[in-house]
Amino acid sequence: MNSIITAIVAFGAIGLAIGIILSIAAKVFEVNTDPKIGEVLDNLPGANCGGCGFAGCSACAEAIVKGEASVNACPSIDESSLSRIASIMGTEAEKTRKLVACVMCSGSNDVTVKKYEFDGTKSCLEINALNNGDKMCNFACLGYGDCVEVCKFDAITLHNTLASVDKDKCASCGMCVSVCPRNIIKLIPYDSKVYVRCSSEDKGAAMKAKCSVGCIGCGICAKNCPEEAIMVIDNHAVINQEKCVGCGICVEKCPKKIIETA
Repeated sequence: MNSIITAIVAFGAIGLAIGIILSIAAKVFEVNTDPKIGEVLDNLPGANCGGCGFAGCSACAEAIVKGEASVNACPSIDESSLSRIASIMGTEAEKTRKLVACVMCSGSNDVTVKKYEFDGTKSCLEINALNNGDKMCNFACLGYGDCVEVCKFDAITLHNTLASVDKDKCASCGMCVSVCPRNIIKLIPYDSKVYVRCSSEDKGAAMKAKCSVGCIGCGICAKNCPEEAIMVIDNHAVINQEKCVGCGICVEKCPKKIIETA
């Protein structure tokens, strides 16, 4: 009986000693967290999309409070939340122009020529590595949904192997831009009036042989633009959104109807 009591006392003493050591260690190694980090975090979207360049919203909040990132660091934040973060940090938020993702392609299956039919893994990245994709146009949306998978805001859908972005859902995090192997998803101003839904750099004749709706670089839009807001670069029309006033003349004049109203 005495041995049992001795063992119980010994274990109790050991437990007490361990508890004291852990308590002291906790005090010694305690990390004082700035309460502002939690306040800033409460005003971030919480999607952990990585569009800010940090591992997630917590890391972004910490960087903002430490002065390692601006209060505008999160590209997905709304104006009211941004204003609150600026207030927490005792500063003013920089005025920024809201951006949204746009798929610069109209090459769905019914208007593009296919190289082959593919029954394997449905991944844009993998099929792009296989003979540069299954569509003849090397600038066409492959339509296997890698962008859909990474979008945490459900802003992208697929229809007939063509991705499309709902600009009112888009948080401009840029994840779809980074994952697209064709580099045909671009961030454009939310208030853009018109845009060109084509990224092809092929000359007109070659484009016509691959896609019935692709830009042929004819320059009719540029010649008719009263604001000189359009240039033909690398065989396709490019709109300078800073100059564009949204008159719609280019939309009307385009023979391929590839310039659309935003």
